[in-house]
Amino acid sequence: MSYASQQQGLTGPKLVSLIVALAIVGGIGLGMIVYLAVDGVKEAIERVTTINVEEEPPPPPDEPPPPPEDIPQPTSPPPPVAPPPPFNVSPNPPQIQTVQTPPPPQPTQVRPSTPAVTPGPPTPPKPPSKARGAKTKGERGWAARIQENYPARALREEIEGTVGVRVTVTADGRATGCSVTASSGSDILDAAACSGMERYSRFDPALDDAGNPTTGSYTTRITYKLN
Repeated sequence: MSYASQQQGLTGPKLVSLIVALAIVGGIGLGMIVYLAVDGVKEAIERVTTINVEEEPPPPPDEPPPPPEDIPQPTSPPPPVAPPPPFNVSPNPPQIQTVQTPPPPQPTQVRPSTPAVTPGPPTPPKPPSKARGAKTKGERGWAARIQENYPARALREEIEGTVGVRVTVTADGRATGCSVTASSGSDILDAAACSGMERYSRFDPALDDAGNPTTGSYTTRITYKLN
């Protein structure tokens, strides 16, 4: 290989590497210079001496003048003192009498008097009741007339029987509103019994508690029998 070929090899990657190396070396040198310069500045600052300037304090205020000394005034002689008057001491002091006052009486409570209640007149006893039911009047006579008034149809058919009836007795003793309470089994005898009671029966009317005539009722049985 000739010398000329070696010179041509510097123009390639080798040349770039050389430039980079020189740049690194230059940067390191610059950093050392800056570091030394900073240390020099720090030493110069430390050598500077700080001087504290103190201000003078203000002058004290003027003190007040001392008070004048008290000058003693001339004193006059004290007035003469008269001796106290003599007093007699009694050997026997007067006797003191004590009087015991009784306490005032306690007030007594006075209860108001209640007025006496005068009892009223006694309630009169209730009179005995005069109430009673209706009673038959001349029963034998009108009962025979009812039985004699035998229904003609019942006679022809020879019908017999007993009828239970109930009537309302008015205040004047008449019978009304007859009703059959027990049938004889024959409508002919039942109707004849009620008709005969309302037509022939007579009563003493019922009485209320005061004994006055009032409406009542009466119940009986009528027997129809052929001879």
